[in-house]
Amino acid sequence: MGKKIKLGLVMGGKSGEHEVSLVSAWNIWNGLDKKKYDIKLVGIDKNGEWRFGKDNDFWINPGDIKKTKISPKSLKITAVNKNEKTYLIDLKDGKNVSQIDVFFLITHGTFGEDGCLQGFFEILGAAYVGPGVLGSAVGMDKDVMKRLLNEAGVPNAEGYTLKSAKINSADIEEIVADLGLPLFVKPANLGSSVGISKAHDKKELVAAIKIAFKYDGKVIVEKAIVGREIECAVMGNRKPIAAAPGEIKLKSEFYSYEAKYISDDAAMPVPVAELTENQKRRIQETAMYVYDTLECEGMARIDFFLTEKDELYVNEINTLPGFTNISMFPKMFEESGVGYSELLDRLIDFAIERKLRQDKLKRSF
Repeated sequence: MGKKIKLGLVMGGKSGEHEVSLVSAWNIWNGLDKKKYDIKLVGIDKNGEWRFGKDNDFWINPGDIKKTKISPKSLKITAVNKNEKTYLIDLKDGKNVSQIDVFFLITHGTFGEDGCLQGFFEILGAAYVGPGVLGSAVGMDKDVMKRLLNEAGVPNAEGYTLKSAKINSADIEEIVADLGLPLFVKPANLGSSVGISKAHDKKELVAAIKIAFKYDGKVIVEKAIVGREIECAVMGNRKPIAAAPGEIKLKSEFYSYEAKYISDDAAMPVPVAELTENQKRRIQETAMYVYDTLECEGMARIDFFLTEKDELYVNEINTLPGFTNISMFPKMFEESGVGYSELLDRLIDFAIERKLRQDKLKRSF
């Protein structure tokens, strides 16, 4: 066994998906081969403060998404513990990342999945898991995502983008006349179904828009598509591969945050969907096309609607998909023959490969 890779597992953040991130990171920590990796835990609390740790006591209640949090006993980024200085950047030259070869980002949501944190690590010159700045930003912003998908000829739900919460009755009438009811209302830049509502009438639509604007300055109103909820996991850089598609079988009205993570009987994730070979191939090919269109590398999960007429619509892309016990991304690849630890190894390898490729580029004359 050669020298261990020094890996920073980055979790938490200020988004509404903070707890999901902590549970994902806990599962990843348990799945990483400790013989291959020397792991430093990097947590960002809800106030944006960075903390470090090495051991599994970094988490409090790591298996309970309703109670989990970063231990207050963890070291602050500027702390000194005995003779070990805890820092991220080597202040001697202001550039080198301290004792880390590659960062595994599992920071779901705003400031962690939207290109902000990716840009920070780009400035540091660090290797990191997941899509780069552009792919992350485009994947998070559902408005820009839909524009690019439309340009590429990829079917997705018809809708409106609202940039002001001041919506009058004429606006509501126009939206309903054009798209019909029911409608889905979403913050443009959030994940895990945070802030999403299903509106069955005009009164509910007004309330849903107000809720969505609490989470983002841009809101999407979409036509509801009736169909099976199909998901497809993709990984890789220039030559991505897709797992066999899975399905979310809903018992609730839609795949809400509660249905995903809180309720035990609102949804049933099925890692291998019952599909014809033609449907399976079409979904995988479309998923990889979307992955390329949206400038993704590393990994992503693409979510679809498949109607009774065999029409395929893209719902959204998740550029840092969950790694909780019920998360579909690792389960779909496991069913496709890539075990959990091997999947983590591959994602880390993709991060290192991309960094080496970028280092060969000229940045100035």
